[in-house]
Amino acid sequence: MATDKNILAKGIKYLSGALPLLFLGPIIINSAFTNEKHPLFPYVLTLGIMIALAAMFLIYKGINTVVKSMFDGDKNTNT
Repeated sequence: MATDKNILAKGIKYLSGALPLLFLGPIIINSAFTNEKHPLFPYVLTLGIMIALAAMFLIYKGINTVVKSMFDGDKNTNT
């Protein structure tokens, strides 16, 4: 079972891109709910939800890529 290091690095990049979004999304959502009477409330809330969903997607994509690099790396070898 050889690990494809290029695909592994790509998965780590996805996960490292999701890390700041994991903190930014809930902060923006909380900020939106503390200012519910502001006229931009729905837009800020939508932005926060979109950032949180992007973080979840990047985590899924990163974990999927890391697992693929570990288990699909030996398909090309003939043993």
